[in-house]
Amino acid sequence: MSITYEAVLDVSDRSAQFLSKLLHEERIRRGTREGTRALGTYKQAVLILRWFLDDTRMTALARDNGISKSTAYDYRDEGIAVLADRKPSLHNALLAAKAAGHTHVIVDGTLIATDRIETPGPTKGVDLWWSGKHKHHGGNIQVVSAPDGWPLWTSDVRPGREHDMTAARADPDLLDLIAEWISDGQLSLADLGYEGAPEIFKVPFKKPRGGELTQDQRAFNAVHSALRCLGERANSLLKTTYKVLRRYRGCPWRIGKIAAAALVLLHLEHDRTT
Repeated sequence: MSITYEAVLDVSDRSAQFLSKLLHEERIRRGTREGTRALGTYKQAVLILRWFLDDTRMTALARDNGISKSTAYDYRDEGIAVLADRKPSLHNALLAAKAAGHTHVIVDGTLIATDRIETPGPTKGVDLWWSGKHKHHGGNIQVVSAPDGWPLWTSDVRPGREHDMTAARADPDLLDLIAEWISDGQLSLADLGYEGAPEIFKVPFKKPRGGELTQDQRAFNAVHSALRCLGERANSLLKTTYKVLRRYRGCPWRIGKIAAAALVLLHLEHDRTT
């Protein structure tokens, strides 16, 4: 027995139309013949947006659209791919930030929780996706944000066991491009998780063992904290807007593409990239 009800999706029609256009272009690129798909591109777009926004289960999406569960997965994955392909490169994001007059950017890592079961890590007894800091399985995503905490760029995923600095080093462009950014006179702010690269990231002073911070160091930390804490807003915006980023049920190696797709949707919905 089931109950039928009406629901409203908290997203603009412009986002659905944009995604529908991308899906239409993808079908043309693939040479998909008319009448061979169970859903049109607009209904497929709504299916994808429901998954991102409400983390609607695939069984419900399949049932509501009169398609098989495997087809629903295919439609969702196609949507993730076309959106992720629109993610701005870090180079372009930083160029836009410079053009917007931003004096600094904020770099912070966030854990996207996952239901992934134990996976052997690089050394014996280490779980690849287990985050000791968060006490949960998940994937580490690096986020670069504007001074007000608006997310500009997201990285690919790294296993949850990795420290933020390790995850930043694993990205092929992040450290080099941030180094170029600061060479032009701007700053990059980060927490103590990035103290391994003091020449790139401005981090707070760490209290010495058995000692105290000087008055100037405490003052620096207070100003740094007031500016850097806004970076938490970027992670919060992504996770609160798109419930699927709160806890992903699937292969964690796909989290990077999903975060990239969510970033594109967020930029479109708010008509803002910088």
